[in-house]
Amino acid sequence: MFGLGATELVIILVIVLIIFGAGKLPQIGDALGRSIKNFKKAADTGSELDVTPKKELGDSGKGTTEKVADKA
Repeated sequence: MFGLGATELVIILVIVLIIFGAGKLPQIGDALGRSIKNFKKAADTGSELDVTPKKELGDSGKGTTEKVADKA
């Protein structure tokens, strides 16, 4: 695997543990796993990409502008 042995992988893991701490490792692993899953999903679907923006809940677009009185 990329020419890395067990010793090199342990050293890399220790460095990551020192930098991020033990509390962040599950979050980092989860984010890395989701990233790999999304990358594989995107690679399998081909060239189709859905770029339509999603509407946010509760955003009707009306009444969002307010007048602000100038302090003169």
